[in-house]
Amino acid sequence: MTRFPSVYVSHGSPMVILNNTAAKDFLSGYGRELGKPKAILIATAHFETRVPALTADAHPAMIYDFGGFPRALFEMTYPAPGDPVLAQRAAGLLGAAGMTAYPVEGRGYDHGTWVPLKLMYPDADIPVVQLSVQPQMSGAHHVAMGAALAPLRDEGVLVMGSGSMTHNLYELTRDDINGPAPDWVTRFGAWAHDAIEAGRTDDIAHWDERAPFARQNHPSPEHFLPLPFAMGAGGPGAKGRRVHTSCEYGVLMMDAYAFD
Repeated sequence: MTRFPSVYVSHGSPMVILNNTAAKDFLSGYGRELGKPKAILIATAHFETRVPALTADAHPAMIYDFGGFPRALFEMTYPAPGDPVLAQRAAGLLGAAGMTAYPVEGRGYDHGTWVPLKLMYPDADIPVVQLSVQPQMSGAHHVAMGAALAPLRDEGVLVMGSGSMTHNLYELTRDDINGPAPDWVTRFGAWAHDAIEAGRTDDIAHWDERAPFARQNHPSPEHFLPLPFAMGAGGPGAKGRRVHTSCEYGVLMMDAYAFD
């Protein structure tokens, strides 16, 4: 059975699915590069709970958790099946690692899931389970979540985190998708890149204390936390490979990493 790397992708704005950008080109080809997994477990920045939760519907609905975008986005669907058995299996692994976790029903695919997956796996024929992030918890907690779920990689499951390498929407250059990134964005991205490539999991776990301009790039942490999750799922001492880098609207770094 194929063992997939754990991966982190930046989904940025929902417009990535409509705009012709380097990030869209990357995501549109990355599924073919990775190959087809048995199932996908994705920690998404847009699913926030106090303790880990996993979607357990057989046929999840759609969530359009954004506003002010073209109608075409609200008409898109991603009819991939869910995987209740995988949700239970993942909850069990998290429980065995000492974390309270539970499957939930009635929650559809948010755009942190369906936007990147619609580009990566457009046939929507791979079962998907979403995992929540816990913004009140540390990066170390999310590393531990990833480590607990790493065995799924040996079962043909693609373990993913979906967020945004930088995500300060207050500073968005809305009228210029190719606007230059300011120094505080590039310095944060460079710090994260160095830490990921060197396998400095402890630095990524404590990013909010150690990274330059951490809170300027992430006024709230939910879009960064899928990264320590993916790094934890890579295994002890995992070193990441950057598989894409670009920036949109000046402040949305669209970097993606694979952890073998």
